[in-house]
Amino acid sequence: MSNDLDSIILKHALKNAFDYGKASPGNIAGKVIGEAPEAKADMKSLMKKISETAATVNSYSKEDLAREMDNFKYEAKVEKEKTISLPEAVDGKVVTRFPPEPNGFPHIGHAKAAWLDYEAARIYNGKFIMRFDDTNPEKEKQEYVDAILYWLKWLGIPTGEPIFASDFMPQIIGYADKLVESGDAYVCQCAPETAKQLRFDGKECPCRQNPVGKNTELWSQLKGGSLARGAASLRIKADMQSQNTAMRDPSIFRSVTAPHYRQGGKYKAWPLYDFQAPILDSLNGVTHAMRTKEYELRDELYYYIISKLGLQRPLLVEFSRLSIKNAPISKRALAPLIAENKVMGWDDPRLPTLAGLCRRGIKPGAIKSFVLSFGISKVESEPGWDALLNENRKIIEPVARHFYFVPKPVLLVIKGAPKTRVSMPMHPRDKGLGTREIDAHEEFYIPGEDAEKIAIGETARLKGHCNFRVLSKSDSGIIAEYGGFDTLPPLKIQWAAKESAVKCDVLKPLDLFNGDAFNPASLETISGFAEGQAAGLAKTEPVQFERFGYCAFDGNDGATARFIFISQ
Repeated sequence: MSNDLDSIILKHALKNAFDYGKASPGNIAGKVIGEAPEAKADMKSLMKKISETAATVNSYSKEDLAREMDNFKYEAKVEKEKTISLPEAVDGKVVTRFPPEPNGFPHIGHAKAAWLDYEAARIYNGKFIMRFDDTNPEKEKQEYVDAILYWLKWLGIPTGEPIFASDFMPQIIGYADKLVESGDAYVCQCAPETAKQLRFDGKECPCRQNPVGKNTELWSQLKGGSLARGAASLRIKADMQSQNTAMRDPSIFRSVTAPHYRQGGKYKAWPLYDFQAPILDSLNGVTHAMRTKEYELRDELYYYIISKLGLQRPLLVEFSRLSIKNAPISKRALAPLIAENKVMGWDDPRLPTLAGLCRRGIKPGAIKSFVLSFGISKVESEPGWDALLNENRKIIEPVARHFYFVPKPVLLVIKGAPKTRVSMPMHPRDKGLGTREIDAHEEFYIPGEDAEKIAIGETARLKGHCNFRVLSKSDSGIIAEYGGFDTLPPLKIQWAAKESAVKCDVLKPLDLFNGDAFNPASLETISGFAEGQAAGLAKTEPVQFERFGYCAFDGNDGATARFIFISQ
């Protein structure tokens, strides 16, 4: 195999290992063949060489990889814009909306829906509407409105002036009035359990036969709040024998006397989502109403209401809901963990909330790339965190300043070491990030794992500083003698100078759930020492603790700096 081909293999193996933490022969092969097509003639030999080279570069540190990569030229990667194709879309005419209910804090599922809605409108030079579907007074709060707007801004999605479904209540009630007057809706006073069983059996309830006059009177009472919650609901006449149970005379209004966070006690009856959504989509001029495929069985009802009311017909576009393996996004799963103090709050770095992802050091650009990679597809998937973390690594690697972190520290005393100031680059490839200056003398902390490896009489090197030879080892630490700078022994160790080191805890998020059960061991704390400069960073600022991983600064209580582990 030629030296040129060896060089090409090494070039791509280094880049693959640098970008993804570990070189993969399968991924490298495609790059190599793309640059040297003639190599396909002997794939067996080629894959053998690629595997050998991958094994070699996988033993390199991140700094070693960066240094070796400087010997090659790499083409700048041009990101292809991920397009979204909408059926029957006309350029300049597309209108989409993102309509969350303000009943909780936003999570990565909201990010997917919001980006799909926004990007679809942008790609077709259309209009994007930020709408809050806030017609459930018992669950909604201004706090959640503020949180959703804040985190959408963080994601980079312009919301403009948001609109609120509750502001359209006069129109929505007016359309319900129209259905009652035409005999297409009736007030049902059956017990909820009875109505549910009749719907299940495909049988009409006696209330369906009420005359229009009686329904008008009962509807007025329902709107006025004189019919108690659960005592009555307004149902639309559809098809009680339909195979689609959503069409079996569903409720469209119910009594709710709880005050609304925005409208106060102005309304005593509120619409259900199935009724409100098609009306608002039509009134707002939405051309493509995008929503998750869990609503697919309700499409027939959506269009039935549109047809009955003679409204403009939006086009429904469904996509798969985003699920992360072992990290449920539903409030039903997460709220009890908050209430029982099993997690630190809605910004716990184990959670798939946007607040949790931000605290963990996940950047908005990584979330955008990750969620848009699924496109408008109904194919169900449950990815792990790896794809998101890979996207994030591409963003933080060029800007993350480098420091040493010493877990399970052991004291190393190097007799005869001079008192000096050690200067090391903040980043192995970007000199613009400057240097870190560390005052060093004879006392250092080194990782316990490295301390165990060093034998008495062996020479090792403090990375970027000096050599030392071990004289003795004990429970209190290691005593060594100064060995100068000239030779480069195989074992190179990160360190923290004792006089300037800061105590440091790294919180490492693991899977929040094991199947359906909460994992009580889902947050690991790794304690040690870090360089002093690492304690004065901005909140969520990414760093690379060399030979440990990327971490986000999480605060400093004066005694201990805290970081959140992001990824390798």
